[in-house]
Amino acid sequence: MLGQLGAMELLLILVIVLLVFGVDRVGKLGRELGEGVRGFREGIESEGADAAAETREGIESEGSEAEA
Repeated sequence: MLGQLGAMELLLILVIVLLVFGVDRVGKLGRELGEGVRGFREGIESEGADAAAETREGIESEGSEAEA
């Protein structure tokens, strides 16, 4: 039965991964994973900024139509 992983289990998994893939390849994979996460966050933030700008434009245009 799979339960929560403790510190010793995580350390053992890390050692096995290092033995299988090697330090260079694990470092490269970590770096690529970090760049992917960073790109994802930037994409989410830019989509949120675009949506907020569209919402503001919509509210402003509705306000000007109501005045007319």
